[in-house]
Amino acid sequence: MLKKTLTIFLSVWCALASFAQSELNIDTLTILSDTVSIYQIEPRPMRSLTLPECAMPDSNFFRLSSQTSAQMQTFVNKMDSVLLFGKGRVNILHMGGSHVQADIYTHIFRQNIDSLNGELMPPRGLIFPYSIAHTNNPSNYKVRYGGEWKAARNALKQYFLPQGASGILAYTTDTTAWFRIDLNPDSTIRWTTNKLHLIGQSTSNRCTPILQTDDTTFIKPIIEPTGYLFNLPESKSIFTIKLQFDTSAEQKTDTFVVNGLLIDNDEPGIVYSTIGVNGASVPSYLGCVNFERDLNLFKPDLAIFAIGINDATASNFTDSLFVANYDALLTHIRNVSPQCAFIFITNNDSFKRIRRSKYTVNKNGLIAQHGFYMLAEKWNAPVWDLFEIMGGLGSMQKWQNNHLAQKDKVHFTREGYSIIGQLFFDAFLNYYLNYDILTEQ
Repeated sequence: MLKKTLTIFLSVWCALASFAQSELNIDTLTILSDTVSIYQIEPRPMRSLTLPECAMPDSNFFRLSSQTSAQMQTFVNKMDSVLLFGKGRVNILHMGGSHVQADIYTHIFRQNIDSLNGELMPPRGLIFPYSIAHTNNPSNYKVRYGGEWKAARNALKQYFLPQGASGILAYTTDTTAWFRIDLNPDSTIRWTTNKLHLIGQSTSNRCTPILQTDDTTFIKPIIEPTGYLFNLPESKSIFTIKLQFDTSAEQKTDTFVVNGLLIDNDEPGIVYSTIGVNGASVPSYLGCVNFERDLNLFKPDLAIFAIGINDATASNFTDSLFVANYDALLTHIRNVSPQCAFIFITNNDSFKRIRRSKYTVNKNGLIAQHGFYMLAEKWNAPVWDLFEIMGGLGSMQKWQNNHLAQKDKVHFTREGYSIIGQLFFDAFLNYYLNYDILTEQ
């Protein structure tokens, strides 16, 4: 009865959300499939989106494995607890490459997920100050910095300093270095923190980060296994990290490493964190020696995997090796969070550049698609088949023709990413609302 009440509430909420976005119209999506182990459900009304003719919006649902994992049931129960009673914390982790680092379609998903929190005020979750690593930072939080910073990332196999779960780090020996985070550059006050974890280290223990929130408030950290914990006297959305070097030591140089920031508080609700690195493949994350250490800070209840677009560029790409690499990554996550459920997102269709202004369709997209289905069956997890929804092999060209994809035929435009983010949320919410029906079959 309670779940039915929740379904009605969320359906009403979704309808109101649809009307709130004037550029999108209300439409009804009917799911039809004769694929084995994929059940027909009647989804909630969703927005009709401007898609290329090749796209298959009727495929916008989660494909189910022959069995459902106990971990997914645990995740659904935790979601129920938050949404019905306002109790508990649900941690969702979404991993990928450049699509996720850009944080456009993932931020659409985040905003929708956060809307479900209602009056609950959970934190922003894991972020990385990409600007200090001299790479593109998501537009939904702003980073300013000073001093000289250098960077390393897992995609380039730069492991000379220990990589953590973020797959990217910034480091400095500059005693004047600092960085500033504004969690709400759009002037809202949605994201704040009173418990900030700075994931990182001083390689010689002669540098201490200091958190500054205003002209008179300077907070020293508590040392943690992952780095430093700052307990703030009140919640803040803007803060600065400065570095205090011990210059009295004989060896006055030290390297300070930033692996990420966990924006935290003690409030219940759904927290959605993303990890994305330009060019990253599954093996890129396997090389991060502190991956499990960092993940212990926010043990995920659900991990969404969208890594694969860079794996599939290899000429010797095989689904068996792809699955084996993923198996190792999933094992790392289950080592930290045994009750973590999984969702897989297939690669988008893409092209390979063979010479200037000349591209050819990447047929490895079909192999990757099959690999994701193998993983889903092996780990009893659902698949969201973006490759099929786009229209399959070669469809990226039509998305580009419709100004939804970029000229490299790998990445999307902001509008394209926005559509993908909304489609994914619709499929996710339909799956959650109909979970009991699906698992009864």
